[in-house]
Amino acid sequence: MTARRVVITGIGVLAPGGIGTKDFWSLLSEGRTATQAITLFDPAPFRSRVAAQAAFDPEEHGLGPQEVRRMDRAAQFAVVTARGALADSGLDRGAHPPHRIGVTLGSAVGASMTLDQEYRVVSDGGRLEHVSHEYAPRHLYNAFVPSSFAAETAWAVAAEGPTTVVSTGCTSGIDAVGHAVELIRDGSADVMIAGATDAPISPITLACFDAIKATTPRNDDPAHASRPFDGTRNGFVLGEGAALFVLEELQAARRRGAHIYAEIAGYAQRCNAFHMTGLRPDGAEMATAIDAALAEARTNPTDIDYVSAHGSGTKQNDRHETAALKKSLGDHAYRVPVSSIKSMVGHSLGAIGSIEIAACALAMENHVVPPTANLHTPDPECDLDYVPLTARDWRTDTVLTVGSGFGGFQSAMVLTRPGRTAA
Repeated sequence: MTARRVVITGIGVLAPGGIGTKDFWSLLSEGRTATQAITLFDPAPFRSRVAAQAAFDPEEHGLGPQEVRRMDRAAQFAVVTARGALADSGLDRGAHPPHRIGVTLGSAVGASMTLDQEYRVVSDGGRLEHVSHEYAPRHLYNAFVPSSFAAETAWAVAAEGPTTVVSTGCTSGIDAVGHAVELIRDGSADVMIAGATDAPISPITLACFDAIKATTPRNDDPAHASRPFDGTRNGFVLGEGAALFVLEELQAARRRGAHIYAEIAGYAQRCNAFHMTGLRPDGAEMATAIDAALAEARTNPTDIDYVSAHGSGTKQNDRHETAALKKSLGDHAYRVPVSSIKSMVGHSLGAIGSIEIAACALAMENHVVPPTANLHTPDPECDLDYVPLTARDWRTDTVLTVGSGFGGFQSAMVLTRPGRTAA
């Protein structure tokens, strides 16, 4: 039996500096940065006081006051991008029974913003040892269960099929899409709304990353604070956002005349079982995931036209990832362009993997590789072609995107141009 092939027919994206595919791609292709001083709250007590915030007004995007009150900011992102993806796809939901439409949503930290805000209320600013439940809103329970994100998204798109949350740290965005692909391939669903969301720019998240010195203290120059692969980098810049996709079986999409952005040809996830935050310098575990994704896609390493890097801007990650690409792609690693969009939109934790998939699909659409912004002083140990500063016109028929997450998670996905014949 021939496996069902899965394609992206709709994209909804909400990212710092760009809401919707047009503004998002404009930011990336022009090499502009959306990193700035934090304005969502007073960051004065923290070591790192910069982030990539989304200019998001929920009511401007169709959410009513009750929805805003009920949903965490990350859930709002998910609902808005799900509706955007459906509109972009032109899908007639009436053509599919609701139980054949599912939702898979990734998130690393869930409703951390709501939990942070409401703790301050019920504890009277931290002064009460025993918090007062009388001040808690009736929907607070939703903030404790990330499954509420998937439920809200399913309600918004009237999906009654398989619905779940995938939470694998910073690879959640790739893994959620990969899981959705598998559901369509095995016949459990015909259409999946899949992607990831996170809104982690809150005091508790900043405090956690401050404690391990993972985020940059470059507070005097926010626009240039995120510097993946640069020898002067000193930590990542926190971000927020979401990207969701409409995924369909290839032949069904063709029959309805859908615009197809890309086929998801291969996906794999591995865990290093090594350390919560540490990475082996040889990149072996990420390389294993890349090899498995290439094998599933029946793609040779030399077929890869562009690599969307995890590129967080920490020395440990950048060097680990560089080693992994050399291990998997061999000499081709030196010829293929590699870039990190985190240099422009920050690191939105679980959401970034899906945001990077959106960037890959648009890179294929436009035959342009987005740059790595702020890369002026290359790290000698990171010696690949990281497309510094300026986007590059480049034929992109086959793209590899990778992710690395706390807990040891390593994920890879191969996207190919529609119509490409597997080797």
